[in-house]
Amino acid sequence: MKDELNKSFDLLIKKLLNWMNSIIENLPNLILAFLVLLIAYFLANYISKLTLKLIGNRVKQKSVSTIIARLTTVVIVMVGLFLALGILNLSQTITSLITGAGVLGLVIGLALQGTLSNIISGIVISFREKIQIGNWIETNGFTGEIIDINLKNLTLKESDNNMVMIPNKIILENPMKNYSLTPYIRVDLSCGVGYESDLEFVEKLTKDTLEKTFEKIDESKPVEFFYTEFGDSSINFRCRFWIKGTKRVHTLNATNKAIIAIKKAFDKEGVNIPFPIRTLQFGNTLDLEKNTLENGS
Repeated sequence: MKDELNKSFDLLIKKLLNWMNSIIENLPNLILAFLVLLIAYFLANYISKLTLKLIGNRVKQKSVSTIIARLTTVVIVMVGLFLALGILNLSQTITSLITGAGVLGLVIGLALQGTLSNIISGIVISFREKIQIGNWIETNGFTGEIIDINLKNLTLKESDNNMVMIPNKIILENPMKNYSLTPYIRVDLSCGVGYESDLEFVEKLTKDTLEKTFEKIDESKPVEFFYTEFGDSSINFRCRFWIKGTKRVHTLNATNKAIIAIKKAFDKEGVNIPFPIRTLQFGNTLDLEKNTLENGS
């Protein structure tokens, strides 16, 4: 029994000595690997702050700039880790880590396919200059002001004060109308006048009224007037004019203002905007007396 304990103790001492010798032999490599990891850590922090600052000036969404800065940090630290393992001659460990990371990435990618798609779409949307917070847009059947763009969805505030959250993937894959890209909006207004009206006078009166009501933008954007059809009770026309605005509500306000101004001008000049009417005309004359005699007999 005592001999077996002595043998075990001697074996333990031998192992410890071997480890000690290995540590001493590889001490320069250990110090160098530690320095590489330390440099990678500080370099990752510096580049992360620099990335956050550069992207923050371009992207207003803090969540997007933060995730990009963190991804940059992870990449730099992983590079430092692989270099340190290479210095320690642990190439097999590097291969195992890469293989494990690949398998884990594949599993996570399959499990979170929709989430990752929205994250990537959110990053792409955030870098698009034509989609900014505060823009008034119309997309996927919803119209409103962009309140927030994050890594999951885009939030719209509709005119009725309701919030709509649309996944980034859907935003990227479908058409979008952005009312805020240009400082001007064209308003389209339709009306009709009676058949007895002087059409040339109506056209001039409508154009003059709209030009007095709204500020003229420039000579290339005049008020346009077109007679469109002979209606059932009126001759219908359509006029188009430009206003300064970037939101749908600006169009509604201008339409309301234009209708009031045109109605006042037409009333003042005696121009009739007729009600829809229907005239029934009978071509035969009823002989009531004859019918009475026939019914009596």
